[in-house]
Amino acid sequence: MNIAVAQSGGPTCAINASLAGVYLQALKSEKIDKIFGSLNGIEGIIKQNLINLSDYLKNEEDISLLVHTPSTVLGSCRYKIPEGADDIYEKILECFRKYDIGIFFYIGGNDSMDTVMKLSEYFRKNSIDIKVIGVPKTIDNDLCGTDHSPGFGSAAKYVNATVQEIARDSRVYSAKSVTIIEIMGRHAGWLTASSCCLRANGEIAPHFIYLPEIPFNVDKFIKDVKELQKINKAVIVAVSEGVKLEGGSFAGEQYQSGKTDAFGHQYLSGIGKYLENVVSDTIGCKVRSIELNVMQRCSSHIASKTDLDESVEIGKSAVKSALNGYTGCMMCYIRDSSEPYSIHIESIPVSQTANNEKYFPMEWINSEGNNVSDDAIPYFLPLIQGEVEQKMKNGMPVHFVI
Repeated sequence: MNIAVAQSGGPTCAINASLAGVYLQALKSEKIDKIFGSLNGIEGIIKQNLINLSDYLKNEEDISLLVHTPSTVLGSCRYKIPEGADDIYEKILECFRKYDIGIFFYIGGNDSMDTVMKLSEYFRKNSIDIKVIGVPKTIDNDLCGTDHSPGFGSAAKYVNATVQEIARDSRVYSAKSVTIIEIMGRHAGWLTASSCCLRANGEIAPHFIYLPEIPFNVDKFIKDVKELQKINKAVIVAVSEGVKLEGGSFAGEQYQSGKTDAFGHQYLSGIGKYLENVVSDTIGCKVRSIELNVMQRCSSHIASKTDLDESVEIGKSAVKSALNGYTGCMMCYIRDSSEPYSIHIESIPVSQTANNEKYFPMEWINSEGNNVSDDAIPYFLPLIQGEVEQKMKNGMPVHFVI
């Protein structure tokens, strides 16, 4: 039989490492012939837009380059299979039969697992022997059932390095200042919270960390900043893009487009600019906001080696699980220990994670709701360990491109 693999959702630094893991393990199996890649996620299956990965991955150097290339080399999509859309399922099945696909691997986040769940259920109900396996990825780290998600460690490493550099920059002047760093995180604040790792190196920035799990109070925020400025002139604030006011609306809503994606998710950004204006109007000191935006997703120049290594392994494990008869499941990391760090990989029914979210633990948020406790540091630190040596040309990283 042949297999197909696709990537979906937002890009990460490690999603191609999982693709490489699937490819490497599939090459070892005598049960698998061709390994197809679907361009632009499930849309590529629907449109029968597949490529034979062996035409592009010709040697170990290509595979190594793939592992260290950020974003999705196969392209991505945000496509939701409509309820009762039999015509869509028939198109997917037509593609699988045309290419003799016996296993489909979908690398993605919450919404991609919705596709894995729907497809596997459709095949089960219709007694079709095609296995569907979900391989997790998301920098948001909000997938249920897995200790952490591939791509998160590298994003956290980038966030910590960037916040540290911003802190260095902000302290060169004697004047009071506030720097607001807007970090991704719609409903879960894992990535913003990870900036607490800087304390392990003696840093005190960011001085405040605001997460979506706690309602945001603007008046208290201004009060907190004013109090801290009495002893620390340069205040660094890390804030998740999805923080909400006590009434339930997004704090940065006036700076958002109001548009949504296929899954109904509102496009977020603007909390940094909103708080910049609030500080300017109420405190009047030097203030700037910095939106890390897409840089935090795909900054492979400071990737976590742990993240990339684990991402390759979870891709390999997905192939092993499928060949052992599993379907309708998502691969996941189970943490055995933080000190020393140790994990193993299992699978869970995809229904346990599809359309669900894993929130940052409330017990790791301080009583004031404006910071993260040191208890979170042992969770985060192992995920950002290890440096990656990249292939360079003309002083710049080389990427694998199809």
